[in-house]
Amino acid sequence: MARWNPGLPRPPKQAFNKSKLLEALVAVDADASSNARVLSLENKFLQRIQTHVESLPARDAKFKKFTTNPFVLMIHCMNKGFSRVSQLEIDILPGKQFSSIETSAGRMVEEVTLSAYGWEAVPSEMHSANSTLDGKRLDGDTLRVVTLKSGPRCLNDTMTENFAKSIIDHHGAWAEEAHVRKIDFTYGVLYGTPCLSNKKDWHILRKISEKMPSGTMTVAPDGRWDCAFSQNGIDVKVTVRIGSDWWTYLGGERCLTELCAAMIRACVRPGEADPANQMYAISDLAQIVSTAMVPANFNVAILQRTQIPWLFFLARHFCDVLEEE
Repeated sequence: MARWNPGLPRPPKQAFNKSKLLEALVAVDADASSNARVLSLENKFLQRIQTHVESLPARDAKFKKFTTNPFVLMIHCMNKGFSRVSQLEIDILPGKQFSSIETSAGRMVEEVTLSAYGWEAVPSEMHSANSTLDGKRLDGDTLRVVTLKSGPRCLNDTMTENFAKSIIDHHGAWAEEAHVRKIDFTYGVLYGTPCLSNKKDWHILRKISEKMPSGTMTVAPDGRWDCAFSQNGIDVKVTVRIGSDWWTYLGGERCLTELCAAMIRACVRPGEADPANQMYAISDLAQIVSTAMVPANFNVAILQRTQIPWLFFLARHFCDVLEEE
């Protein structure tokens, strides 16, 4: 956890409402451009996912493919009460596959969604002015740039320092290349909420404020998720956008719904849903995926009714509270 600072923002818990999620799904389903974007995202996700799945370790893979921490394996054996190697082997393959998918999933989502919403992916060449950037878009007299991380706790203190330094050192080069005098930099997080952040992302803003010469800061970061400075005739705004805030910024109010619908269509086979009395190991999962409040006549083409629990499941990753009504 980052060291406590009096300027740290105190974000309220972010609540989503299942009824509002259904209303958003209806709006996407009824809008031709939104519908087309969901189908396009689905196809692009499928292409990337299928390519990655083909490269995952298979059941006939050699032991050297797994490189799993042996001490973790032993602790897992104790936790499960295993006595036979075959019991452990059953868990090794899905564990390795999950780890491999987790490594590449964020990058896949970045590359697909940036282009879908009018942004250009930036090749991140090491030790260059653009090595911090993942995407950019010229918007009138403003160059919008973004660096993206998968989750709300991806940063450590060294990375925080490096991000702040990169923004200070390279904003001039970004402005010159785009022939603008305004830079809007976003540190974006693909899922999570400000409450779940370890606040090291906010410390990027603090570091910028501390490093900039006196009189150059035009907006201080105290109690907020953004800051701004002006130097050599270039105005720079830096904002931390986590989860739904990032997706709204990228593609508007429907963007997160479009993303969720596309991922569900690409990854979840239509079929039978869990029964209403399903007992889950995760204590609050039944409430999260419950469709008891969904009207009997609810119907959209973009998702089948049995996929609605998956919409609620995904949505819960972007809020702190998922309300029934």
